Amino acid sequence: MSGLDALISQSFEDTVKSALGEKILLKIRDVILEKYGMTISEAIGDFQKFDLALKELYGNKTDVIEKQIIDKIVTFEENEQNARNWFTVEDAILAKIVLESVGDYDKKNILNTVLDEPRVISDILSMNNIPQTSGYRKVNTLIQNGMLIPQGFVSMHDGKKVTKYKSVFESIIIRIEKNKVMVRVLPTSEAMAQSTILQLVVARNHYDKITA
Repeated sequence: MSGLDALISQSFEDTVKSALGEKILLKIRDVILEKYGMTISEAIGDFQKFDLALKELYGNKTDVIEKQIIDKIVTFEENEQNARNWFTVEDAILAKIVLESVGDYDKKNILNTVLDEPRVISDILSMNNIPQTSGYRKVNTLIQNGMLIPQGFVSMHDGKKVTKYKSVFESIIIRIEKNKVMVRVLPTSEAMAQSTILQLVVARNHYDKITA
């Protein structure tokens, strides 16, 4: 599962329950399990499977329902000037993950170190003078949360290949509006290319704009 989809998947099931109700959530779980032997979270990593399961229940209403779900998690902001894919994080769980990642001094420095160039974990920690034990723990948390994504390998002296990591976002903007914390994110081009969910969001946004 890509970094962005891993990030989104953390609140996806709760959002489905909130949007459609627990009975429908259980039906979707049963269809996905029967057809693919997967959980909902696993199917989100290959979003086409979730889409097909939903179509089995809703038919031609699926697109509208998926949009209803995804809009509760992230909303797409198209910029006519540069066509960059900015998103506003609508879900409180995801916003908290992003805020905690940039609010922690070491995690923020880790993300900044790999904004432009992917690096192996040992180099990331060395460049930021972060102790190995706590550093690996924080890096692994960022990976699990989808804030860091694997990008390429480097060959070590013994011939072993070690994964390099890069930040999933190029830029994060945080502001407060009417006592509400607003989080806007700009995914990297690599992260966007790997995300089946956000590719769908962008494609449908363009389709809606053309057919409006």
